[in-house]
Amino acid sequence: MKSSAGGKQGYHHGDLRNALITAAAELAAKGGPQSVTIRAAAREVGVTPTAAYRHFGGHEELLGAAKERAVEELTRAMHTEVDARPTSTGDEVHDALARLGALGRGYLAFARAEPGLFRTVFSPDGPVLSPPAREDGVGPFTMLIEAIDELVRVGYLSRERRPMTELASWAIIHGLATLLDGPLREIPEDMRDGMIVRSMLVLVHGLGGAGFSPEIEDLLATELMTRP
Repeated sequence: MKSSAGGKQGYHHGDLRNALITAAAELAAKGGPQSVTIRAAAREVGVTPTAAYRHFGGHEELLGAAKERAVEELTRAMHTEVDARPTSTGDEVHDALARLGALGRGYLAFARAEPGLFRTVFSPDGPVLSPPAREDGVGPFTMLIEAIDELVRVGYLSRERRPMTELASWAIIHGLATLLDGPLREIPEDMRDGMIVRSMLVLVHGLGGAGFSPEIEDLLATELMTRP
């Protein structure tokens, strides 16, 4: 993650808060959320912790600001993948599925390129997601919701199967990202690519409901909801 604050070279007068946020985001990119502290950010900017505390009430508040910056980077990565594909092929279903796939690729690419920031976005300290009202229609979760709604509009996903689909889709891709950042981080490149493709295909087939009779779907739902 490239710095815009100038690190220890100082900051523009009156812009200390933004300089501290940038420093916190850079600390997160290098060492994950646990590396973000008031003292460390102040040291990076070249001010005293006391000066930093005039802008942030404590560690969690600064970490929350770093999370917001990390979410912006995640959003940018997802937009980059979406913008890289043709706007329209003339096939609405194809376009809607391709957009969903592009969002998944952007999410996974960010997790791999910026593991520190990715872990910061989902740190258990503070909020995990930016409030929807603050996403301004362009945040990661909003983009996913819109992509799922588009699958309904073009007739690929039925309205009956729509509820909570964005959460199930997110769980599949996030789970894959977490595995590739953890226990599967050393697997060969071709196996990594194969896992990504297979996971997306399983997701897309599941969204369309192909191969599931109503009886089997009811049976699975009942089994999953049954607690021992």
